[in-house]
Amino acid sequence: MDSDPFRYDTWIEEALRGVIRRSLVYASENGLHDEHHFYLTFMTDIDGVEVPGYLKAEHPDEMTIVLQHEFEELIVNEDAVWVTLRFNGKPERLRIPFDAMISFADPSVNFGLQLKMPNEAEDDMDLETPEAMNMDSGDALETDAPAKIAKGTGEVIALDSFRKK
Repeated sequence: MDSDPFRYDTWIEEALRGVIRRSLVYASENGLHDEHHFYLTFMTDIDGVEVPGYLKAEHPDEMTIVLQHEFEELIVNEDAVWVTLRFNGKPERLRIPFDAMISFADPSVNFGLQLKMPNEAEDDMDLETPEAMNMDSGDALETDAPAKIAKGTGEVIALDSFRKK
């Protein structure tokens, strides 16, 4: 499909990142109400990701953060999101480019998105069954697979079904 001018796979990825961006913009302007909260999983080894060194050492490949009650200074632009979270009681500023994000979920409404990782071959997509995660806002954990969101928290949309084999 690389030579096809109709790059549906790329357009879908851009649209999905647009949903994430729009959700984060809304949260930055209006806060998170009711039971809404976001799980964001991103690759920590992508250019433009800014996390403190000790967090990068703990999570050299990818990291999941939760935006719920305890986050500050959520700023969103076309390319990235900035947020301040507390890790071990200490506030830390993170910058996460949208291109580094690999999954997004809002468990309160059973919604989740799985994004194709940059430069990943289609045959290498390995979507595992979502596993349960017990996290409080501001917590982070290293994940082994791109599709780890809380069990029963949403529908993971795999783009492979839309791609030519």
